[in-house]
Amino acid sequence: MKFIDLATIHVSAGRGGDGCISFRREKFIPKGGPDGGNGGDGGDVWIIADLNINSLTDYRIKKIFHAQNGKNGSGSNSSGKKGKDFFVRVPIGTRITNSESHEIIADITQKNQKILIAKGGKHGSGNSKFKSSINQTPRKKTNGKFGEYKILRLELILIADVGTLGLPNSGKSTLTSSVSNAKTNIKNYPFSTIHPVLGTVKIKKKDFIIADIPGLIKGAASGIGLGINFLKHLSRCRLLLHVIDITKIKKKNINKMRYILLKELKKFNQSLFNKPRWLIFNKIDLLTKKNFSKTLIYIKKKISNHQKCYFISAQKKIGVKKLSQDIAQYLYSK
Repeated sequence: MKFIDLATIHVSAGRGGDGCISFRREKFIPKGGPDGGNGGDGGDVWIIADLNINSLTDYRIKKIFHAQNGKNGSGSNSSGKKGKDFFVRVPIGTRITNSESHEIIADITQKNQKILIAKGGKHGSGNSKFKSSINQTPRKKTNGKFGEYKILRLELILIADVGTLGLPNSGKSTLTSSVSNAKTNIKNYPFSTIHPVLGTVKIKKKDFIIADIPGLIKGAASGIGLGINFLKHLSRCRLLLHVIDITKIKKKNINKMRYILLKELKKFNQSLFNKPRWLIFNKIDLLTKKNFSKTLIYIKKKISNHQKCYFISAQKKIGVKKLSQDIAQYLYSK
C-alpha cells in the first residue's frame, strides 16, 4: 500500500435542529399554552489519534465528512435529539492546518488525543420559550444554525527519537533493521527505501524509536531523488545518524561526502541542520585490516575531535550494540 503523508479534507459539523410551534390540546382545556420544543444541537467533528493507522491513505479518495444534523423539536415540549458527532481518525504525528488561513490548528502527538475541529450548529428554540405575561400564545420559533465548515490540510510528520540520513546504499536500512524491529526493504540498488520506516529499539527499559528515510543525493533540495520529500519526518527527532559507506571513502573526499548531505539539509531547513548529528561509518567488514587502519587514521585527521563517530558493520552487527546503548544513554540523559 502506498505511503501517503499529505491529504486535504472537507469537514462539516451538523446543522442545529429547528424549534417547533405547538400548543397543548387537552380535554376541557380548549386553549392550552405553547409547548413547542427546542431543536437538537448539530453534531461536532473531532480529530482523534488512532494507533492502528500509520498513513493518510484512507483520505486519498474519501475527502468529505459530515457530522449529523440535530433533530427538530416537537410538541409536548419535546426537544430534538442532538446530532451524532463524527470522528476523523488519523495517525499519531498528524499536523492539522486550516487550508484557507494556513493556521496550524493542532499537532496530534499523543495516544487517544482528541481535538474539536468543527463545532455543530446551535439548536433553534420552540415557541414555549417565547411565552410571556403579555404574549400567552406566541407563534414564534427560531431555526437551528449551520455548523462550522472547514477545509483542512492533514500532514503526517512521523514521531521518532532518532533519524537516519545518508546517501543511497550507505546502509541506513540495514542499520535500522539490525537495531530495531523495523521491516525494511533491503536491496542492492539506490533508493531501496522509498518511504519512511519506523522501528522500536529496546535497550532494557530505555526504548526509543528510529526512523529510516530514503537516501539523499546532490540536488535533493531542488527535487532530485526521493529523500527531500521525507526530510520533514526527521523534524521531531532529537538525534540524527549520518550513515556513511566507509568503503566509498577515498583520499581527500571525506568532507565532500559529508557536505553533499549537509548542504541539502541546510537548504531544506535550518533547524534540521542544527540538530545533534553523529557520524556512523558503516560496512567496516568489507575492508581489510590494513585498509581499515589507513582509513581510520585519515578520518581522524579530517574530523573534529568534538564530532561523535562510530565504526560499525550493520550487516554483521559489529559495533551495533554499543551504538544502540550510547543512543539510549544520550536520549534518556536529556
